[in-house]
Amino acid sequence: MPKAPEEVPEAPQDASGTNEGRGGTRWRRFALVAVPGLVAAAVLGGMTTQGLLAASFAVSGDSFKMSADRLSGTGFSQYGDVASSVDGSARPVGLSTVDSAELENLCMSSLWDLPIGEATLVITAGADTPVEGTSMVIDIEQLQGNAEFGAIEIGRDASTLDKADGGQGPAGGFGLQADTITVSEMEMTSWAVSSGSLRLSGLGLVIRPGNHECF
Repeated sequence: MPKAPEEVPEAPQDASGTNEGRGGTRWRRFALVAVPGLVAAAVLGGMTTQGLLAASFAVSGDSFKMSADRLSGTGFSQYGDVASSVDGSARPVGLSTVDSAELENLCMSSLWDLPIGEATLVITAGADTPVEGTSMVIDIEQLQGNAEFGAIEIGRDASTLDKADGGQGPAGGFGLQADTITVSEMEMTSWAVSSGSLRLSGLGLVIRPGNHECF
């Protein structure tokens, strides 16, 4: 007669009822490691969607900060637009499109108001190898730095902008565009960023209690 299948003993349970045998997964430790990674995936997933998405998705109620030692891009356009939030509010932004961009020593930060107090999400990359992005669309609220443009056109009708792919605005709107853009010592406040592709070399992500924004 065939032997009956042997019963596999269950792993012992801890006080919370979770199985934690010697070979089992220690879920609490896993959560501490996985949560920051999931946050990074969510942030980068939102940033690496198709170009021009920043013009259409609902933004959060908070802006975030970006800084870089240097931004270099080709195919640049900008015109006035409105960023709409999930809470029903709206705010004016300069919607900027860059076909191809490199950012040296990039820092991104978002200040959170949590039940236990303030905390800051800080993402860094590009300290040694520049961050590379294509079809970038940025809802800019404020930008500071030292800028240089190549073949710039200021005051062109936004609907006729043609130096950045898909970077056209409404007819009659004020627009500007350039073949190239370079901004050193960049400090930017933005409501949304999307990119066709984004490569972050030397990525670092940390969540720190308190205010630790990029600038």
